Amino acid sequence: MAEPTIPGKTLVDSVTSGDVPAAAAKVAQDVALSLADRAQNLFIGLMRPWSAYQIAIAIGLFLLAWGIARIFQPRLHEWLRTRENWPKWRLRLLLLIHRRLRLICFVALIWPAVWLMREFTWPSRTYLLAVFADLAFAWLVIALVTRLITNGFLRTAVRYVGWTWVTLSILNLTNEAHTLLESIAIDIGSLHLSLWTVLQAVITLGILFALARFLSKSTSAALRRNEDISPSMQVLGVKFTQVLLYGAAIFVGLKAVNVDLTGLAVLSGAIGVGLGFGLQKVVSNLVSGVIILLDKSIKPGDVISIGETFGWIDTLGARFTSVVTRDGKEYLIPNEDLITGQVVNWSHTNDFVRLDIFFGTAYGSDPHKVRAIAIDAAKSVDRVLVHKLPVCHIVGFGDSSVDYILRFWITDPSGGLTNIRGNVYLALWDAFKAGGISFPFPQREVRILDDDAPAESESAESESAESKAGESEPGTP
Repeated sequence: MAEPTIPGKTLVDSVTSGDVPAAAAKVAQDVALSLADRAQNLFIGLMRPWSAYQIAIAIGLFLLAWGIARIFQPRLHEWLRTRENWPKWRLRLLLLIHRRLRLICFVALIWPAVWLMREFTWPSRTYLLAVFADLAFAWLVIALVTRLITNGFLRTAVRYVGWTWVTLSILNLTNEAHTLLESIAIDIGSLHLSLWTVLQAVITLGILFALARFLSKSTSAALRRNEDISPSMQVLGVKFTQVLLYGAAIFVGLKAVNVDLTGLAVLSGAIGVGLGFGLQKVVSNLVSGVIILLDKSIKPGDVISIGETFGWIDTLGARFTSVVTRDGKEYLIPNEDLITGQVVNWSHTNDFVRLDIFFGTAYGSDPHKVRAIAIDAAKSVDRVLVHKLPVCHIVGFGDSSVDYILRFWITDPSGGLTNIRGNVYLALWDAFKAGGISFPFPQREVRILDDDAPAESESAESESAESKAGESEPGTP
């Protein structure tokens, strides 16, 4: 059987001479011959009686573990349902054991079998059982450890990569796998990019990104717990930390797999041209987001009005700001609109917000009494501030009412404006009804005229005039 290092040397020599496709084909052929030799030796070894015995023992132990899991899994599941008051970490651990009970039972059965056979027979007669035991134990450890990864996709990827690597290591196939992955490569100028390099980069970047994500979350939590830092500076610090950590992860990861970063100069130039032409709005929103965080004009929790949108700021993103309204809608407003447009910040310097409502009373009601009752009614509403007293003023004399304005203060505009106005109006209604104050309403008097009445009147007037003229003429009978 050829040595594993010979294909790699052949590949290097061929790459140096410039015949890369031929080198890749030669390496793949050598690896295939090596694997064929291993498969032949394995088949010959399996034809021995003790090898067949070990395989039969492993299959029997697996079926026994499967039967034990089928019996105890439902009972363990029902028992876990009765432990609602236990800590979550303990329940998750037992749930993980419940899901991997078959593999746990197989590991618990096969290792004692290996130890017993080594005591009563030759160690060579337990080689296959030891391989099965090592594989099962390694797979179980990887399955348990990867449960600590919260991201589902990343957890699955790490699990399968770990299982593959452990299997190749136990079967002593790492050199062949490395040589085969190195043979699958392409050349881009002076850059030699193989599948092994890509796999290394993916694994390294994945680990570094996971570490950067953990550090970013820890730093963000520490910043948000610090009450001495304003909310806008907290968001700015979180964004800066994320950019720094993820940028460092990319740089270190690419350097770890020996990627020449000087080739990224052309890419950065192309990105600069793209930013200048096609990504103007994106860059404008990014810069606007940084300006908003620096000048502290808008921060999470502020109540704002922009156009027809009224709500409070939930999050400040790099490109947009999330504004949540009272009806549960979430508007993603570009940061540029908050910089260039007119924004009403109801809680910029303080939380005090003044609201006005208008009403009218009949002319027969005493205005002094109306003002006093209106102020007391406003103070009786829960959200209206008492230390900033409401005021009531006459603003005009209407056709049928005396018009007033009632002004009061609140400190929680995020709780809604329409509902507090409605509560004050309802308190005015109850107070005026109890105080004998009447609300005017328009009244109209309508007269219905008969169309025949004018003709009859004109006829009667003409007859009266003729009779008077006949009486004044002499000789008229």
